Amino acid sequence: MSAAKLPEACETMIDVRAGVDEVDRELVALLVRRFGYMDAAARIKTDRNAVRDEVRKAQVLDNVAREGEAAGLEPDRLRAVWNELVEQSIAYEAAQWDRIRENPA
Repeated sequence: MSAAKLPEACETMIDVRAGVDEVDRELVALLVRRFGYMDAAARIKTDRNAVRDEVRKAQVLDNVAREGEAAGLEPDRLRAVWNELVEQSIAYEAAQWDRIRENPA
């Protein structure tokens, strides 16, 4: 159960910081899951050149921008955040792709 208050119920900066810290923990858990999918992609893709897929990257950024805008957030700001996330995901996947093929199980 959540100990942090919802944003609209915050009355102090202590409340705000507790909420932000809780969201950050949740985001880390989600990133662990997302990077797990990068592990799977590295395992599944047979061609290292397939690790970078600009068409898919554009699709992901468009999806996030659309979802964010529908929720009242600035799509360009989300697009910038997700661009970095996707670039880091690509770098991670490429490193995993190399690692798997250097040390096959």
